[in-house]
Amino acid sequence: MAARTVRRMDATLDTGLDCGPTAGPDTGFGTGLGTGLDAGLDAGRGAAPDAAPDAGSGAGPDAGRPGHQRPAVTELRLAAFGAHRSAVFPLGPVTLFTGPSGSGKSHALDAYQALSRLASGATLAEAFPDPRARVPERAVPDAERRRGFRLGCTVDGPVGPVHLELAVQAEPSLRLVGERLTHNGEILLTTALRDPGRRSVQAAWLTGGATGMTRAPLPDDRLGTALLPLRVAGATAGQRRVLAAAEQVVVALRSVFPCDPRPERMRGAVPSGTGRLRGDCANLADVLRRTRRECGTRHALLTTAARTGCAGPVAGLDVRPHPDGSVTALLDRGPAAPGTALGRLGAGELRFLALALVLLTGPGVLAVDPAAELLSAQQALTVLADGFDHGLDGRQRAELLRLALLSCARGHIRLVAAIGEETAGTARALPGVSVVDLGP
Repeated sequence: MAARTVRRMDATLDTGLDCGPTAGPDTGFGTGLGTGLDAGLDAGRGAAPDAAPDAGSGAGPDAGRPGHQRPAVTELRLAAFGAHRSAVFPLGPVTLFTGPSGSGKSHALDAYQALSRLASGATLAEAFPDPRARVPERAVPDAERRRGFRLGCTVDGPVGPVHLELAVQAEPSLRLVGERLTHNGEILLTTALRDPGRRSVQAAWLTGGATGMTRAPLPDDRLGTALLPLRVAGATAGQRRVLAAAEQVVVALRSVFPCDPRPERMRGAVPSGTGRLRGDCANLADVLRRTRRECGTRHALLTTAARTGCAGPVAGLDVRPHPDGSVTALLDRGPAAPGTALGRLGAGELRFLALALVLLTGPGVLAVDPAAELLSAQQALTVLADGFDHGLDGRQRAELLRLALLSCARGHIRLVAAIGEETAGTARALPGVSVVDLGP
């Protein structure tokens, strides 16, 4: 089932981040960026202008709505970010971005990965190595000569939908000038740049009781939501609500595996190590060694997939150890033929095997750093794959789509990927797949 799932961001921002005019080809990102984020914030209750529920009541537009068992990002919002002027992308278990070159497929995945890095404790400079490249080329600076972008997401989970909005100044210096965390229409955290001469923002978070809101400075180069567990004691109902919402957002955003298989790095012998797959999949042979020994069922499923995605007969996936401790993976061709080392396979076959392995495994096998606050069984890992179908033929693409639906239906894996039009044509006919068309 596919639909054009892009819609404008403006309505969402009305009750989230107030950053002034939407940036586009002829405007900057608004003179109100970072200075008007807490407008309408009631110091006693922290309610947004359109909703004023009591701090512990749970009332609001999302109250009573069943959340996801595992925290998951269900919506991505971008404004003045690369090719995206103002867009909202709903994200399902399998979400595939498609469109012509330059339409913003990679920008959407880059934004998701940047949010993940910030939630993991990275600085803005680490999350956005080249922030000026994210600002639309023709965006006009505001009166203070500032340009930047906005991004946000919705994380559904046990506490219901939680909304995070960020305003990032890219020029003249990189700063997180505004952040807002809301739940049930109520502001739980808001930050704003008050003194441009200081490397900090003024933050206010819900406390409840007689205090209402707690105010304190936070660094302007880190995600405030990720810092809340270090600053909030959880002594009041309001504080516990803030912590639950922040934890849900951080858990979902940290549970991300950016995957870009590099066939040229997968051909030779690799050291025997922990058996956790890296993002470039260069240590595929070592991971196959581990799955063959510890995960018989998944290894068998991968072998079945290899029969579809690799040329010639495939009786199994084997690993050959070497005296120096390294290992080489090979396709078992059966008793009548010698095995074929992975180094002799085509680039498309290697990419296929790596992506199939990613979809069939999980956090225990992939090199990710999931949040320690929840058991792995209570987390959903999102795989980010730009150029998901690059170099693959029709049967390989169809098999990967089948594996994606099979694995994502279980809830422990989600897929957000960029694909070409040919793969999109196949995916549009598959129930359970969301295809985001970025074309004109």
